[in-house]
Amino acid sequence: MSDQGWLADTRTSYDTVAVAYADQLRDVLAGEPYLRGSLALFADMVHATGGGPVADVGCGPGQVTAHLRTLGVDAFGIDLSPAMVEVARRDHPGVRFEVGSMTDLDLADASVAGLLAFWSLIHVPDDAIPTVFGQFWRVLRPGGPLLIGFHVGDESRLKTQGYGGHPMKVHVHRRQPGQVVARLRDAGFTVEAQLLLDLDQAVPGAVIFARRQP
Repeated sequence: MSDQGWLADTRTSYDTVAVAYADQLRDVLAGEPYLRGSLALFADMVHATGGGPVADVGCGPGQVTAHLRTLGVDAFGIDLSPAMVEVARRDHPGVRFEVGSMTDLDLADASVAGLLAFWSLIHVPDDAIPTVFGQFWRVLRPGGPLLIGFHVGDESRLKTQGYGGHPMKVHVHRRQPGQVVARLRDAGFTVEAQLLLDLDQAVPGAVIFARRQP
């Protein structure tokens, strides 16, 4: 599938489900202590490097962006879906949200102190991952931390129905942590830690902490 194809499908799908998605996930972090702990550690890493703007790439309705701001992080959100950005602005007034694609971030080189991609890589095909990680490396300051969360597995599936029963057309890609680590290293990141989540669930998760090399 061409870049334009999967990006267009993802944008249209999340435009369709934006309101239902936000309603379903609004309080999701309250029941996820390990994710909250990961975000707190990420915030500490940003503060330790001197602070500055932090990009939440694929921010959806903005609940993680807003949580980071409660931790003292100058976080802003970027999402492919204009409808999702509208919901984020509605739910979190005063927080910066903008429409953009992780394949071509409209950010200056070395302009962010940290970058987060929380379950927003799951619709990115394998052949586009090097481009995305290259963009992450480009916009991060040297030494800046990167936090990635994703579904763990070995398969991809087409999702045709989503939140609120609305139609969707997105591929959901599950990956092994080792695969993601290798791609991060290829892109010039130092990988510092990983945490596996929900190991007894049908679809486990993982978070990886990395840092842009100087």
